[in-house]
Amino acid sequence: MTQTFDLLIRGGTVVNQSGQARTDVGVRGGKIVAIGDLSQASAGEVVNATGLHVLPGVIDSQVHFREPGPTHKENLRSGSMGAVLGGVTGVFEMPNTNPTTSTASMLQDKLDRAAGKVDHGGMFCNHAFYVGGTHANADHLHELERLPGCCGVKVFMGASTGDLLIADDEGLRRVLNSINRRASFHSEDEARMAERRHLARDGDWTSHTDVRDKQSAIMSTERLIRMAREAKKRIHVLHISTAEEVPILAANKDLVTCEILPNHLSIYGPEAYEKLEGRVQQNPPIRDYENAMGLWEGVRNGTFDVMGTDHAPHTLEEKSMPYPASPSGMPGVQTFVPLMLDWVNKGALSLERFVDLTSHGVNRVWGVVGKGRLAAGYDADITIVDMKETRTIHDADQVNVSGWTPYDGREVQGWPTHTIIDGRIVMQNGEIIGEAQGKPYHFAESL
Repeated sequence: MTQTFDLLIRGGTVVNQSGQARTDVGVRGGKIVAIGDLSQASAGEVVNATGLHVLPGVIDSQVHFREPGPTHKENLRSGSMGAVLGGVTGVFEMPNTNPTTSTASMLQDKLDRAAGKVDHGGMFCNHAFYVGGTHANADHLHELERLPGCCGVKVFMGASTGDLLIADDEGLRRVLNSINRRASFHSEDEARMAERRHLARDGDWTSHTDVRDKQSAIMSTERLIRMAREAKKRIHVLHISTAEEVPILAANKDLVTCEILPNHLSIYGPEAYEKLEGRVQQNPPIRDYENAMGLWEGVRNGTFDVMGTDHAPHTLEEKSMPYPASPSGMPGVQTFVPLMLDWVNKGALSLERFVDLTSHGVNRVWGVVGKGRLAAGYDADITIVDMKETRTIHDADQVNVSGWTPYDGREVQGWPTHTIIDGRIVMQNGEIIGEAQGKPYHFAESL
């Protein structure tokens, strides 16, 4: 009997973190039901993937879509449009909105917005939302972290954009004692940075790395690991920015997972600050080329578990204010996949390692149910890419509300051709198809 599918992806090179094989993928009811030679099968919809690579759906595990709050910079709908245009099937969104996502009611508000019940019309990609840790909710985080649609707790140990901050030992201990799931941390030492704020030079973005120096990150991460070990709790350290943190993290993998950003691998100061000024200001800062090479070693040796973008737009008017008045943060979700595919083509990492950092690793760290692999029984969240296509990234093509990218004018080789979510083609050849139908992620109870 001839097999029939809702969607059939023919002739592509299927890539998991463990290897590649040229084969077919059959999808039925939103799930992958067959992988193999399906040349005799039929389907309601067929994608000819000859010459293309078929990846598990890319997940960006750190974005700031600014809603509710400063939606003149970004919102859930436009941010998710950028995601699917860039081959990203889902995101974890951060809690430093206005008001902050630090209560059950605010988490539900975001889920309602993502479902299209409020304001901008809903999200195109799948999603989960962080709950922000505060002094007010620290003793209740074990309840909040288990709410539907929540990917976990996020704690700012150093002040960044927004009002969330827990910098003291007592507050951190309360957070660690409360949580049961793995919590995520922005790890910079607030006291050290406060002492160094006088080092900011008006109009000189290179001084951002003087204020938020390497030691601010190293001291904070060492302290966090020590406290987590005392509490016997698992932690995830976001956007590692120093080469010196790599061996520290590698020595504590029984307890700690960690994230790397494309920006810290792809943009180098002080040259970038001199050329692009506020456009490349972020927290933790962009550092120098030698430091980036040390971070690349962490990519190659397996220290980093996931890669996210920290997509955090501000308007160009805001970014053009003289330092230190200029805000920190850059867009990134739409350029994530092509930028990193270019690094794959340059030989900096394998396609399998890219998949491990953007799909399988997210499943491993957070226990996202049904995501992260191309295998029978998994959800049909799929990113198809053309590794040979060369394009130039332009501000004009960015759909984030702020309308720009730090990679404007950068030529890359490797480009997403299809974004498939729950078996539906939502982007094909640069065109969004259908209405916003993104759904909340589910997480394994055991993690």
